[in-house]
Amino acid sequence: MRKNINVDESKFNFKSNTDYAFKSSPGLNEKIIREISEYKSEPSWMLEKRLEALRAFHNIPEPNFGVDRSQLNINEIIPYIRPNAAKEASWDEVPEEIKNTFERLGIPEAERKSLAGVGAQYDSEVVYQHIREDLEKLGVIFLDMETAVKKYPELVKKYFMRLVPASDHKYAALHGAIWSGGSFVYVPENIRVPLPLQAYFRMNLAGMGQFEHTLIIADKGSELHFIEGCSAPRYNVHNLHAGMVEIYVMEGAKVRYSTIQNWSKNTFNLNTKRAIVEAEGTMEWVSGSLGSMKTMLYPATILNGRGAKANHLAVTYAGAGQMMDTGSKVIHLAPGTSSTVDARSISVGGGWAFYRGLLYISEKAKNSKASVECSALMLDNFSKSDTVPIIDVRTNQSDIGHEARIGRISEDQIYYLMTRGLTEAEAKAMIVRGFMEPISRELPIEYAVELNRLINLEIEKSIG
Repeated sequence: MRKNINVDESKFNFKSNTDYAFKSSPGLNEKIIREISEYKSEPSWMLEKRLEALRAFHNIPEPNFGVDRSQLNINEIIPYIRPNAAKEASWDEVPEEIKNTFERLGIPEAERKSLAGVGAQYDSEVVYQHIREDLEKLGVIFLDMETAVKKYPELVKKYFMRLVPASDHKYAALHGAIWSGGSFVYVPENIRVPLPLQAYFRMNLAGMGQFEHTLIIADKGSELHFIEGCSAPRYNVHNLHAGMVEIYVMEGAKVRYSTIQNWSKNTFNLNTKRAIVEAEGTMEWVSGSLGSMKTMLYPATILNGRGAKANHLAVTYAGAGQMMDTGSKVIHLAPGTSSTVDARSISVGGGWAFYRGLLYISEKAKNSKASVECSALMLDNFSKSDTVPIIDVRTNQSDIGHEARIGRISEDQIYYLMTRGLTEAEAKAMIVRGFMEPISRELPIEYAVELNRLINLEIEKSIG
């Protein structure tokens, strides 16, 4: 009966035979970093930043919280793999096997339908980058990070790893030492990008690490929607994703950052995302985290200017064998700031969903408003869900709300739907879709449909 559910796992879990131009040795040391930097023909200042991050990595201890990382051995991870392909602005010039991979994933089909530009990264390097000409003429910059380092060094020097320095935590330091690929976006003052820009990341090789860096600068009064997607085939060895996103929202600007994360179940996803918002600016995070074996991800917003706003919408799905340690951080540093957090989690098949959040209201954040809502839904008696929301308020001139709910799926609801002709899996999928609807409705329709298909697939696999 479950065959009626329309899912297609082969869309994501397939492996391509790729011709590689360079593959580094596993592990992390100064020789590997110098090789990567030389291969990219980087300026000396970037090499120095990498080496400084390497020293920080060796000196910073492992985080004392989050998922069990004892199975992750950095010395077995391949940090850099360069496919035998140049960066192309024309899809026709991308090597056939890589093009076929992205065609199967719907790239650049999605670009043609609803995007203003696409960057596509395959293993460690961006292989395709394109933006609409009319946006280029308005001064919008959308490049891979390596090109931005050479073409706009002053901008990159000013902002790269300033919001998340290598000293922030061990995996920020790891990222700073061996980052590769990612996107650089600059939106000029008062320019509104009418359609989303998208970056898509694909890990193809077993045992590799992907460390893309995304840097977005939205100048005063500008507006941007950026979408991030990712996938990888499943292997019997561990893969590591330790990317980083830094977003600067200037006065009166607005940025929405949407993510559908679907790494394979052998992947450690230890990602860092942070935004800083100046006066009257708005930052919105919309995320769906489904894939990976273990994830630690806490998108953070620093409200630095008067009247700045932040909205965090997130849904996390923990299936069999998964531990998803996710959450949100919002730091109010200025008066009149406001934020909302709506975090939802679903656990099934023995999966473990863990919400870990921080809301900080400083002494200067008078007349600020904040609301945190955490909801957890468990689909069986074997799964787990925990919430650890920390709220630290340093002024009594603020308005704070918090609500948390944890519960199991209703047997009555399932029975009712099954009496209407649905299978158990279809009934559970329908309830889950309703639970996560506030998040999926904020995504472009193509991505909301994809999110629903992934949920259907995960529920079908969990029920067996």
